[in-house]
Amino acid sequence: MAATLTSLVALTCLVLLGNLSGHLLLIPPMAASMALVAAAPQLPLAQPRSVVGGQVVSALIGIATGLASHSIWAAAVAGALAVGTTMWLKMPHSPAAATAVIGTMVTTGQVSFVICTSVAACVLVGFGILSSRLRGASYPLYWL
Repeated sequence: MAATLTSLVALTCLVLLGNLSGHLLLIPPMAASMALVAAAPQLPLAQPRSVVGGQVVSALIGIATGLASHSIWAAAVAGALAVGTTMWLKMPHSPAAATAVIGTMVTTGQVSFVICTSVAACVLVGFGILSSRLRGASYPLYWL
């Protein structure tokens, strides 16, 4: 029950953030991230380093790829680069590949996209911590 309620509040906060920033397309990959944090907090993919680091790195990759092209082909390249780069940096986070894809399509507000991604990922981790405290569980298992 705590995981459901904290997920609801976290995702509602992200909708507000999306409305304010104009980056509503970030909601789907962030919802997938919240599912990992809330339902499988023990997984390496759900740890703060992977959630925040993976999302931010992937947003940057998406924006950088979008500077070359906003095509769906470029988006596929960005998703693949996000997977490989986050694995190399030891912060894999599968939902972040979708963030890279979305970032490729951003034509205005690239900086706000990265900032919004960063804030959203931190919000998810914060609610993950709250959820674990309410359940008497331990999250995160590690930070770095």
